[in-house]
Amino acid sequence: MTDSLFPRLVLAKGREKSLLRRHPWIFSGGVARMEGKARSGETIDIVDHQGKWLARGAYSPSSQIRARVWTFDRNEAIDSAFFERRLQQAQTWRAWLAERDGLDSYRLIAGESDGLPGVTIDRFGNFFVLQLLSAGAEYQRAAIISALQNLFPDCAIYDRSDVAVRKKEGLELAQGPVVGELPRRCCRSPSTA
Repeated sequence: MTDSLFPRLVLAKGREKSLLRRHPWIFSGGVARMEGKARSGETIDIVDHQGKWLARGAYSPSSQIRARVWTFDRNEAIDSAFFERRLQQAQTWRAWLAERDGLDSYRLIAGESDGLPGVTIDRFGNFFVLQLLSAGAEYQRAAIISALQNLFPDCAIYDRSDVAVRKKEGLELAQGPVVGELPRRCCRSPSTA
């Protein structure tokens, strides 16, 4: 290993092309080796076959998608502030759309589209439904929930990480309240409006 603080996933020769085009997934067939030990979901550096740094992501030894990229910026730390920034960026964009269209319910985080692979968050007013589908998202669960609470202090969060794709990541299914008081009813239908 070199000066990296993280274990390194070394790509096979020629397998860096998709990363250079900003594709956020590394498939198992593109991996030459791991340098250092990484637990499932842990942050790793991704380098080409010559050791050139390409990205920082989350390691998933059980999945065909061996790593999912958090950032292409070597200086960006993957910490609570990282998740808060990504959530804030998504909220800023969605708030504009929601205000324009008179909505209080929308998908706040749509995984890779918002730079948070494996994370889906739906917003219904001040009630949020969280779904963590990848090992990296699960590993960062506390940071993601903390960031959500910092941006929306009075929110209630419910976990719906109960889909079969989690098993491909080596994760157990999870469902239930996370924080706050859950609403008795969160959505209006035209007949109840």
